[in-house]
Amino acid sequence: MSQDNMIKFECTECKKVNYFSRKNKKLLKERLELNKYCKHCKKHTAHKETK
Repeated sequence: MSQDNMIKFECTECKKVNYFSRKNKKLLKERLELNKYCKHCKKHTAHKETK
């Protein structure tokens, strides 16, 4: 994957980066927020996109 399209997802509770994904930054300007499983918290939590 190209590095300019890569985004990181950080858990909102424990603040650890758990997931990586990609998006088209020209079309989607706002930051994504998804519910994902956090292996550190051991539950589903909201994950926000970070830089």
